[in-house]
This record gives sequence, C-alpha cells and structure tokens, in this order.
Amino acid sequence: MGKMIELTAADGHKFSAYRADPAGKPRGALIVIMEIFGVNSHIKAVTDAYAADGFLAIAPASFDRVQRGLDVGYTPADIEIARPLMQKMKMDDAVKDVAASLNEVKSAGKVGIVGYCWGGTCSWKSASSVPGLSCAIAYYGGGIPGLIGEKPQCPVMFHWGETDGSIPLDKAKEVAAAHANQIHYFYPAGHGFNCDQRGSYHAESSKLARTRSLEFLSKHVG
Repeated sequence: MGKMIELTAADGHKFSAYRADPAGKPRGALIVIMEIFGVNSHIKAVTDAYAADGFLAIAPASFDRVQRGLDVGYTPADIEIARPLMQKMKMDDAVKDVAASLNEVKSAGKVGIVGYCWGGTCSWKSASSVPGLSCAIAYYGGGIPGLIGEKPQCPVMFHWGETDGSIPLDKAKEVAAAHANQIHYFYPAGHGFNCDQRGSYHAESSKLARTRSLEFLSKHVG
C-alpha cells in the first residue's frame, strides 16, 4: 500500500501524488498517469502493482489543477463529473506535474512513465516534453492522434484497442504509421480495456499488455 504525498511543480502549483515504494531496493521508477477519474482505487491498485514488481511508483493527481481530490468511479454520472474537468485541464500544466513527479523519484534510478486514457495522451506528450524519461507507455490515449506531430525523446510503447469507440482505428493506425520506429500493439478490445472496474475490461488483452509493458520497462528502466 502506498501513501499520499504533496509535491510542488516548477510553477509553484502544489498537488497530491500517490507514492508506492517497493519492498526492496528499487529497480527504477515509474510515473503512473491517471485516467480522467482521478487517483482513484484503480489507479492506486495499478501503482501498487508496479511497486510490487520492484519499481518506485508514483501517480500524480493531475486534475488537482482544476479540482482537488478528484476520486470517482466509472458510472455515467462519474463520467459527467470528470469530462468537464478534462476539458479544463491544460496538457502543458500536466507535463509540469510529470516533471515534478520525476524529480521526486529519480533517486531510484531510471524513470519511465505509463498512462491510461487521458493519461495515455499525457504520457505521449511527456515523452517529447519532459527531459530525463527513459521510456513511455501509452494506453489508448484519445488525444494522441491530435498530437501526432510530437517528437518523442525516448522509446514509446502504444497499446490500442481495435474496437475503441473513443479512438477510431484508422486514426490509431495513422499514429502507428507516422511513428513506425516506436512499438504499437493492437488488441481485440475497446477503450479502457485495462481497467477491471469498467464494463470494457478485457482480461486477456489487459494481461498481455501488462506483460509487454513489464518487458519494455525491464529493457529501458531496469
């Protein structure tokens, strides 16, 4: 189990983050970027799981800039709460929080980043904007096609859902073609397939994507 801490970004913004330390010496560090639903029980579980795999893992509460302490689930009512916050959130500000999170955990060694949904887009943006990242993993980032021109400064692994209603398959394939030097995987699943609290959860795809992500992290982080 991790704990909530407070960090300060370069612009002076103070925000919460969930930090989970491994049992032994860290093999490296990993920044976990939330969906639009805040650092909720699912994101905490994901962060704890990466800590159990030996990483010093940290999940910044990115939406503290627009609403502090957001922690909701996946019902239609929750989506109605979260979506307007996403629209208010500036990605450039989220990247500042990623940089502050990196400073918090870089003593553990190399640092990677993984993001889900909105966090997948943030992970992609951070790959080109945050110095010091050793790799990035983006799960079904809906904003990535709109940021196709980004120039990542580290290796990136993408996980796409073939039946993702939020990301047309042809748009995902355009990203894959434009960044063919990166790693792209497509799964027979929809948006949010990694989250076991969502109706779109696809256990087989989630397990395979996590296995691939851990192999990627072992190569680039430790």
